[in-house]
Amino acid sequence: MARILITSGPTRQYLDPVRYITNASSGLMGASLAKAAIDAGHEVTIVSGPVHIDYPAQATVVPVISTEDMLAAAEEHFENCDGLIGVAAPCDYRPRRVEDHKIKKSGGPLVLHLIETPDIVATLGADKKDRWVVGFALETDDHRFRAITKLERKNCDLIILNEPSAMDSKDNHIQMLNCEGDVVLTTTGRKMEIAKEIFAVIDFRLIQN
Repeated sequence: MARILITSGPTRQYLDPVRYITNASSGLMGASLAKAAIDAGHEVTIVSGPVHIDYPAQATVVPVISTEDMLAAAEEHFENCDGLIGVAAPCDYRPRRVEDHKIKKSGGPLVLHLIETPDIVATLGADKKDRWVVGFALETDDHRFRAITKLERKNCDLIILNEPSAMDSKDNHIQMLNCEGDVVLTTTGRKMEIAKEIFAVIDFRLIQN
C-alpha cells in the first residue's frame, strides 16, 4: 500500500475582502484519481482548494484557499507520503497588495499589480528524495514541448497533458508522458474512467516497481 498525496481544485487569491482571482477547476479529476487510488488499495490525502464536489469518504481531505496555503499543507503532508499527484490548478499570480477594504468603483480603469505565486509541484519535486511525482500540464499551444519542459523543470516522473476544455467538464482528453518524453498513454472519455487508466500506469510504473 502506498500513501499518496493529491492536490486538487483551484485556489483563490484575494484582491480585497470580497473579490478574488481564480479559475474554473472543479476538482473532479482529483476526486476521480483519489477514487482510483483508493480502489487500488492505497491511502490518499487530498489537499484541495474550494470546490463543490464530494471527495471519496475514505480519503483524508485538507481544505485550503490560496496557493500559499496549498503549498504549506502539501509540504507538510508530503513528508509522510510515497508520492504526489499534482492535479490542482492553483493560481499562478496574486496581487502584490491585498486591500483591507472593498475596492470601490471610480469610473476609470483598475490597475492590478500581480506577482507570481510559488510553483507547488516544482517545490515538492525539488525535494522529493526517493518519492515519485506526477504532474499535470494544461496548455493552449506547443502542447507537448511545454509539457516536457514542465516535466523536467518540476522533476516529475510522469506528466499528464490536457487542454482548457477539461476545466469544469466531466470529460477529458489526455496524453501521459514519461521522463524521456515518450507518450505512454493517450485516452479520451469521462474523467472517472480516464482516472482509472491514468492510475493504472502510475501504479505499474511508480508504485509496484
